[in-house]
Amino acid sequence: MFALIAILFVLGYAAIALEHPLKVNKAASALLTGMLIWSLITAGHLGTHDPLLALNEHISGIASILFFLLGAMTVVELMDAHAGFQVITDRITSTNKLVLLWIIGFITFFLSATLDNMTMAIVMCALLRKMIADKNDLWTFAGLVIIVANAGGAWSPIGDVTTIMLWIDGQVTSANIIAKLFLPSLVCLVLPLVWLSRSMKGTIARPTMVPEAHLHHVTRTQQYMVFGIGLLTLLGVPIFKQLTHLPPFMGIMLGLGILWVYTEFIHARGIEERGQLQVTSILRRIDHSSILFFLGILVAVAGLETAGHLTLLAGWLDSTLGNIFAVNTAIGLLSAIVDNVTLVAAAQGMYPMTTYAPDHAFWELLALCAGTGGSILIIGSAAGVAVMGILGIEFGWYFKRMAMPAALGYTGGIVTFWLMWH
Repeated sequence: MFALIAILFVLGYAAIALEHPLKVNKAASALLTGMLIWSLITAGHLGTHDPLLALNEHISGIASILFFLLGAMTVVELMDAHAGFQVITDRITSTNKLVLLWIIGFITFFLSATLDNMTMAIVMCALLRKMIADKNDLWTFAGLVIIVANAGGAWSPIGDVTTIMLWIDGQVTSANIIAKLFLPSLVCLVLPLVWLSRSMKGTIARPTMVPEAHLHHVTRTQQYMVFGIGLLTLLGVPIFKQLTHLPPFMGIMLGLGILWVYTEFIHARGIEERGQLQVTSILRRIDHSSILFFLGILVAVAGLETAGHLTLLAGWLDSTLGNIFAVNTAIGLLSAIVDNVTLVAAAQGMYPMTTYAPDHAFWELLALCAGTGGSILIIGSAAGVAVMGILGIEFGWYFKRMAMPAALGYTGGIVTFWLMWH
């Protein structure tokens, strides 16, 4: 039964990685894998005398992550629906490729730290479509967005799903993760920018702009208010957790409740014309399959932890690689092939906080490597998968054009962290 669970996990991962050839959504594969693993654990009573008690303990942490993601995605969609992001994007007027490259890079880097990297990648894709007509230029800038969004998400407690997981479970704290990873993440931004700058010459061709139909229902004041409330909600979650000691999803849901009441109030009249701007409509735009994917994969990894597979893997990594830098570098490289959410969840199960205390260098480096290593391949991160789906970027094109700058930034970030650590 022990070996069968491992085989089932590998097959589930293969189905997730081959999502497009198999034409089976990765959420379906993840859910099937997670539920079958726990069925085998229950049948074989592996790792524990009470599988249901173990499952319930894992579910509380998993649910906290999923509720946070649902709330954050809804807040961002509300901001986007009310054209809140135009507060920033309307001020980008340059057509010089080199100037625009650095502007897009730094905007993405800092906003992905507050809006999470996957959401920021989606927002930037919408922006780039309005700014760049040529497909090769569009893909190049979008590839940069993937690399930089992952770098920006690594140093913020709410910038990436993996850092959210580490933050919620207590392995890292807000102030410490920012202080220790900002400079290494900045290197992960600057080195790819320098690499790509060599080929950025001339100006971009802008496409013809088509105004969105529903925006005439939103006044400038409403636009700024929704953007402001949404931004304060996202930025205020760490402060809320620090003051109340409540889980982060409580803070994001509090902000969503305030924003929901405000949007209901401003759209109470003319509901037929403004229905698409209300939360009940926005919820239909949320990518629920991503949430179900996280549920399935986190449940599957929890099963491996309960059955004892992760303990064996931890022992192998320790005996083979020897130190935290080698272990985390390997995890980061694996995250380019295997989803980084799974790898971080596995590491959390492999290394209890009795081995590495909160804010230990291991957890900080894990956040950096798992967050940025996935940029080397387009399927290695949530931001990459999102951009790939939206803009249709080809796997081979991304590898040829973006793998080198991504690997350069990844290596530079680890070296920077090592120098700071010493």
